[in-house]
Amino acid sequence: MTIPKSSRSYVNVINIHTESYPTIHNREAVMPIVAKLDELGRPAWIVLMILGFWFWWPLGLATLAFIIGSGRMSCWNHHGMDHWQRKMDRMQEKMERMRGRMSSGGDWWGHQRSSGNRAFDEYRTETLRRLEEEEREFRDFLDRLRHAKDKAEFDQFVAERRNRPPEANRPPESQPQPH
Repeated sequence: MTIPKSSRSYVNVINIHTESYPTIHNREAVMPIVAKLDELGRPAWIVLMILGFWFWWPLGLATLAFIIGSGRMSCWNHHGMDHWQRKMDRMQEKMERMRGRMSSGGDWWGHQRSSGNRAFDEYRTETLRRLEEEEREFRDFLDRLRHAKDKAEFDQFVAERRNRPPEANRPPESQPQPH
């Protein structure tokens, strides 16, 4: 039997292996490895990363990215994030000020262009100054509110700790052992 040249069949070879190796099975195969490494702790992840660099450097780099990205090394603790959050807030505030200068009719250096009406220009300048002051006061209020909340939570913790029975405050090693 001869197939005429006009009736050729085309095969999509891009997805040819998807039937035999679905991604769900692959994910299920990898997850026990990750779980086992999590059970073994940080040293196992560090050894895996070093072996990855030793075997083939992109593999070690991918492992390092996974370890840091998943938070398994606890590199990004809460205190460090607070530091970065403050930096981002300051940067956001500067960007908003710059955006405000540019959109309010000012030039690059923040000088206001005159509308031609001196009374209106004075009113606009005073209103913008007042709004910036209110925004600063509101940010200060939010900071005081956060501080008060943190202080209340800490005071509650200290009060609960003081009200615990004396046996609960002692470490287990210092308790007398019955013979």
